[in-house]
Amino acid sequence: QVQLVETGGGLVQAGGSLRLSCVASGSIFSIAAMRWYRQAPEKQRDLVAAITSGGTATYAGSVKDRFTISRDSTRNTVYLQMDSLKPEDTAVYYCNADIWTRPNYSWRYWGQGTQVTVSS
Repeated sequence: QVQLVETGGGLVQAGGSLRLSCVASGSIFSIAAMRWYRQAPEKQRDLVAAITSGGTATYAGSVKDRFTISRDSTRNTVYLQMDSLKPEDTAVYYCNADIWTRPNYSWRYWGQGTQVTVSS
């Protein structure tokens, strides 16, 4: 079994910062791409940022230059540093990762989500 657990969400004022963490645990052979998504009430779940196993990062236009994704492969952990937060960043943030549990088998796993609320 593989589990992704996100931490670091909370309530912050506009202009503030938060750092999200997501740790993968269980029967892990290797991890490929890791991603952060978010879902606001009554909206679809959108990709925020992604990072490859080699460390190449990509961002949604709405968060570029404000959010930074990084990973520590030795800890099976991905981070999302969120600066200059805006009320429109309010959402549940989900971690997602492509995890190989055997050399010939991988699956895309999701975390349970962590709430981020930005007050104006």
